[in-house]
Amino acid sequence: MSSPTQHKIHVGVLGATGTVGQRFIQLLDNHPYFHLAALGASESSAGKSYKDAVRRRWKMTTPIPADVAALPVTLCAPEHFASCRVIFSGLDSSVAGDVERAFFTAGFAVFSNARNYRMDPDVPLIVPTVNPDHFDIIPHQRSARSLGRGFIVTNANCSTTGLVVPLKALQDAFGPIDSMFVHTLQAISGAGYPGIASLDICDNVVPYISGEEDKLEIEPCKILGSLSPAKSDHVFTTTRISATCNRVNVVDGHLENVSLSFVNRPPPSLDAIARALSAYTCEATQLGVPSAPLHPIEVTDEEDRPQPRLDRERGKGMTVTVGRIRKDPVLDVRFSLLSHNTILGAAGSSLMNAEIAFKKGLLA
Repeated sequence: MSSPTQHKIHVGVLGATGTVGQRFIQLLDNHPYFHLAALGASESSAGKSYKDAVRRRWKMTTPIPADVAALPVTLCAPEHFASCRVIFSGLDSSVAGDVERAFFTAGFAVFSNARNYRMDPDVPLIVPTVNPDHFDIIPHQRSARSLGRGFIVTNANCSTTGLVVPLKALQDAFGPIDSMFVHTLQAISGAGYPGIASLDICDNVVPYISGEEDKLEIEPCKILGSLSPAKSDHVFTTTRISATCNRVNVVDGHLENVSLSFVNRPPPSLDAIARALSAYTCEATQLGVPSAPLHPIEVTDEEDRPQPRLDRERGKGMTVTVGRIRKDPVLDVRFSLLSHNTILGAAGSSLMNAEIAFKKGLLA
């Protein structure tokens, strides 16, 4: 009799002991497409069972899946992942570049959370509920890099991810966005584990996150842009973005306050904006992939929402909540949005990207 996992695609997780790696393991438990077969981490964890490697460091709110606890942790090298077709990378950018390159040049499909390859011209930067059409650049990437069946797909910075979902809905409905201010209040889980020292974040807000504002000002322009006619490069939007990023004492959930103006005049009404956000759908939902939310965006009319504790789990962490839609006295409109930074904003995006790639035949 065949095993329940025999016909699933075997996958591996790099950086398996970290915050993003742990979230991958949680989300992959009993997945209908994928079977977690291999785990990679640093030298300090290699050779241990996963349960021992994360002893006193497992930070998910559900137990370690029983079939994962006993898996051995290896070094992050392709030879230890021979049974896998797909690699999910939760590696820190300080080590991700060379390691991920070793995997995609060895023929693996790599789905990365790290920033190292995000802005490469032939690498798609995909938020799964926004621009899965950018998968169409993969044939060029394979050809240009002589990869055979390997490739790499990146997902965006966590704060970028939540932002671009409502921006995509507005861009589709009303045309290009001219300029924008975004002010973020970002959860401590975005800093990984052990993260920020308690004396730095308790009773405090830190008005600086290294490199965050630069990513937030450029990544949306790639994601909301298009592929060139030859599908060999990205054409960025010309939206001007000014970002200010803050770390706040919340465990999960990034809150972002946005003010923006449209290119087309006159701007849409507030009612039209709310309707466009509520009506937005995406290819991932249409494809029926397991992680896709029924509603990529939910609009609330409660005056004090969204809030991290109350709204981050909408759509199992894959839905962006938008509220406080109102006229902006300087630009056209302002609103607040809330997204789950380690689900949609990290591991969940990589997982949904892989599900979409499976549906598109890229994992054959």
